[in-house]
Amino acid sequence: MLKVLPWLVIAAVMLVSVLVDTPDGSADPVQEYTYSDFLKMVDAGRIATFDVSPDGTASGDMADGGAYTTRVPVEFAGESVLARLEDAGVEIEAVDNESSVVGALLGWAFTLLPFALIIGFWVYLGRRSGGALGGQLTMGRSKAKVFDTERPTTTFADVAGYDEVKREIMEIADFVRQPERYRRSGASAPRGVLMTGPPGTGKTLLARALAGEVGVPFLSVTGSSFVEMFVGVGAARVRDLFEEARKKAPAIIFLDEIDAIGQRRRGGVFVSNDEREQTLNQLLVEMDGFDPSVGIIVLAATNRPEVLDAALLRPGRFDRQVVIPLPNQEERRAILEVHCRDKHLAQQVDLVQVARGTPGFSGADLANLVNEAAIRAARDEREAITVADLDEAWDRILLGLRGGSNVLLPEERKAVAVHEAGHALVAAHCSAADPVHRVTILPSGQTLGVTRQLPEQERHLYSERYLYDTLAVQLGGRAAELEVFGRGSTGAANDLAMATAIATRMVKEYGLSIELGPVAYPSSGPMFLTDDSMVESRPYADATQRLIDEAVARILGEAQERAVAIVSTHRAQLDALSDRLVIEETIDGRVVYEIAGCDVPSTRPQILAMSQDPDARAVPGADPPSA
Repeated sequence: MLKVLPWLVIAAVMLVSVLVDTPDGSADPVQEYTYSDFLKMVDAGRIATFDVSPDGTASGDMADGGAYTTRVPVEFAGESVLARLEDAGVEIEAVDNESSVVGALLGWAFTLLPFALIIGFWVYLGRRSGGALGGQLTMGRSKAKVFDTERPTTTFADVAGYDEVKREIMEIADFVRQPERYRRSGASAPRGVLMTGPPGTGKTLLARALAGEVGVPFLSVTGSSFVEMFVGVGAARVRDLFEEARKKAPAIIFLDEIDAIGQRRRGGVFVSNDEREQTLNQLLVEMDGFDPSVGIIVLAATNRPEVLDAALLRPGRFDRQVVIPLPNQEERRAILEVHCRDKHLAQQVDLVQVARGTPGFSGADLANLVNEAAIRAARDEREAITVADLDEAWDRILLGLRGGSNVLLPEERKAVAVHEAGHALVAAHCSAADPVHRVTILPSGQTLGVTRQLPEQERHLYSERYLYDTLAVQLGGRAAELEVFGRGSTGAANDLAMATAIATRMVKEYGLSIELGPVAYPSSGPMFLTDDSMVESRPYADATQRLIDEAVARILGEAQERAVAIVSTHRAQLDALSDRLVIEETIDGRVVYEIAGCDVPSTRPQILAMSQDPDARAVPGADPPSA
């Protein structure tokens, strides 16, 4: 409706102007008389008014209601004519030149008004769109944001951990700021640096910090800003971006999410008007075409390095690839300290324990963890974040919203308690498994219960013994159900899926099976955005797949037999542990080890301690739940 309104206004104005200029057909017509006839009608008393202009044009009203017009010759106009009109009782009025000029101007104004409105309307559209009319002339301009004098406030002090990565990126800035330092040793600056890694590890944050640290112009642009409907626009924007960088050199160009324009070109079919391919070709030319001495370095980031074109990754374009992995335990602690700067923490909160309990968390995940804990504290009208807040935030992020215990039927509560007790008991009797931290039968999200294990230390290598113990723990809940109830249930669905995934990798990738031996069929490429539902190609025959299936089934069968043997041997401990869970709903790891008659792992005695004060509880780990 708003788009049609200007056109309606223009049409209305044009209609009004036409009506003003067009005589009314319903009025009496104006009769034109000669001067002689006019004098006869004056003598006959038929003229009522007489309006005369200096050019001799006269008009007026007749006595019978009509209108007339005539032309008075200048040689006959004079006092005699005026006296004759006065004797006949005619009302005389003279019209000056100024009035006639104003009328003419008004007439011209009404005539030109519609055209002026149309022109003004199109000018308004051109300025408003910025791309439809006048914007088409600037469509090829780059949309890069230039940080020259006004730089982001983010610095490397706001990026915790990743010391090696920051040193690598700062070296890039030194190439630009101090090129003579490297020329003395014969080194040349890299033309491009590609940052890759899982989502949330801080690639864009590192680029923003670099923009705040360096003393050279920093041009930041996203890959999607080059993609347009019109072919050739993206290539034009790439040219304009590098041209602007040359003017400001030395400078750094940052291309965020470069996979939007740098995807692998299709082979076999020649497509001459593909916008993405034209943009990629222009980027390749620009990166390989300018002189490295001008001091321009391209910094790019992506989560999908496996889809980038090979020509883009070769030396001379992106000479360096910096992988930013998930943070380790020490880096997680430093990241947590950064995110807790403006927050109040309770005295019992130990960020070292929080870091130990969050393996696999990215920097964005840790920020979300602290924020969820702060939201919970604000909900309870508290300023300080407690250990209980962090505990609930962990459950909220990984498991989902926690429901009340009354959602389970009594027989379901008993079944869930037996299931979780089986996980905990098998973990306590498997020396290589991760220690039990907490067991609960309170539902969270899609999970009815959780047996949480906390790693003793940051693992980089997994032994065969650790993998077999992990499989036994995963199947401990199903083993407990078979021992107590004599049948299984749907509660072990997630356990079976996780155990099958571990056993499959043991057979296909780790060479830990008798059937295949030391043969590996690993997945290809660093898939940071892995989709398990994707169909993978099989580089082996159907007979090999049959051997893999048999090996996986054997390994899982042996793990279940081992778990059943443990819960059968310690049936009294299983019953005591499940009864305790039904009553208390949540118990900590120390209680599990006391009931199982096992020693608490000596490497972490204080982590398993949970006092009656909820604020003093230890922070949970982040291993995948067992149920």
